[in-house]
Amino acid sequence: MNENSVAAFVLAGGESSRMGRDKALVPFAGRPLIVRALATLREAGCDPAIAGARTALARTTLESYAAVIPDPAPASAAVSGPLAGICAAMTSTTARWCVFLPVDLPLLPASLLVCLVRRAQLIDAPVTLVSVNGFAQTFPAVLDRAVLPLLQAELDAGRNGCFAAFRAAASSLGRPLSIVPAEFLIQSGQTAHPAALPAICWFFNVNTPGDLGRAETLIARHGALDCVSWN
Repeated sequence: MNENSVAAFVLAGGESSRMGRDKALVPFAGRPLIVRALATLREAGCDPAIAGARTALARTTLESYAAVIPDPAPASAAVSGPLAGICAAMTSTTARWCVFLPVDLPLLPASLLVCLVRRAQLIDAPVTLVSVNGFAQTFPAVLDRAVLPLLQAELDAGRNGCFAAFRAAASSLGRPLSIVPAEFLIQSGQTAHPAALPAICWFFNVNTPGDLGRAETLIARHGALDCVSWN
C-alpha cells in the first residue's frame, strides 16, 4: 500500500426525505449535485467514486457519472446512514487515505480538501476535519484507513453517528481528532473560495428545495457559476 495514496468518495446514499427526490440528481446551477461534488474532488486532484446507492435504479443512474460502491444490504449492516457508506467505501480500496465529501455541500472549495489531505499526511492523523467559527464540521473528512475496523465496530454496535464514531476511532488509536480551523487556512493563504464566498457559507447543506434556492442565490450573487469545471 502506498503510504500517500488517496481515494476519494462522494457520499450520496441518503434517503433525501426532506428534498422529496434523490438529492444527488437534483439540478444545482444547471447540473446535478453529484456532478458538482465529483468535479470538486477532481479539481482537488482525486479520482473519485460514489459511496452509496440505496436502490438498483439509483446505482444504475449514478454509475453514468462515476463508479459506485453501494450501501451494504440491510441484512449485513446494523444501521443505515453515512457511516455504513463510509465503511463500505473504505473496504473497497487499499489507499492509505480516504476523502469523504457529501453530495449536499456544493459550495465547498477544492483547495480546502487539498489542505486537509496534506495535513493528514503531514501529522499521520487518523481523522482530519475542519472547523468554522469554532465549530467542528463532520464533513469533509480525511480518514486514515487504519480507522476502518474501529468505525465498523461502532456501526455494528448500532452507533451510527459519524462524528462520534470518528472521535471514538481516533481515541482508540490514542490520538485526538485533528481539527483545522478554516479561518487559519484562509489567513495563511492555503485555501480560498474561487468566488470569495465567506467560510461559513462553504458548509451550507442543501437538504430541502428551500436550501437549494438559497445556495443557488449565494453562488449566483458571487458570480461563481464559471468557477468550477464540470468535466
